[in-house]
Amino acid sequence: MKKLFIFLLFTPIVFAQGGLFGKDPIINKENWNKQPVHWGYYLGFNSLDFKFDYLSVTEDIEVNTTTGFNVGLIGNLRLNDYFDLRFEPGLYVTQRNLTYPNITDTGDRLREVKSTYIFFPLLVKYSALRAGNVRPYLVGGLSTALNLGSNSKAPDDNYSDRFRMTKWTNFYEVGFGIDIYLEYFIFSPSIRGVFSINDELIRDNTPGSPWTGNVDQMQTRGFFINFAFH
Repeated sequence: MKKLFIFLLFTPIVFAQGGLFGKDPIINKENWNKQPVHWGYYLGFNSLDFKFDYLSVTEDIEVNTTTGFNVGLIGNLRLNDYFDLRFEPGLYVTQRNLTYPNITDTGDRLREVKSTYIFFPLLVKYSALRAGNVRPYLVGGLSTALNLGSNSKAPDDNYSDRFRMTKWTNFYEVGFGIDIYLEYFIFSPSIRGVFSINDELIRDNTPGSPWTGNVDQMQTRGFFINFAFH
């Protein structure tokens, strides 16, 4: 929430500096959207959670999220005046802390799930009409992600304090943002929601494990705040 506040505070400053609130603003990069291909990069923050579904009624596993960071590249292909096809590969680092209320031993109740994802999203961007030096947009699509910290091939499991997840995961992503046309570059803050499509949990080797035995599905969900520069 602190980062989101800074984002909301920073955006009006950019608007004011770019003369975007003026009655007749100077139009920056007037023909920029007509180029067939353009490139960029982004930096940002993420907050990822887990959604658990259970086989039988039990106390929910508690998930404490942390703030991670994102960095990546942007390739944009213009389809027409309103639609663009985008490829935004990026590195996403995050951590989720799981607490198991049904486990009495305090040393075994906590699992720190550190994840480093490489995302490969293919997105469609729909942009509204440009108004002066701003242009809002919606974006959505599908992505696949490689989890470098999955422990998917590890023979040990939670009985050896090792939490295991699938190496590859598929997601769908939706969000909105705004292109701000400055004198020398395009600044594009956006907020994205991301949702896993498949079950990411690798069960422990022992049936009935207190960590994984009652879990039907475990799926990532969360949001990204990205600041793109073109």
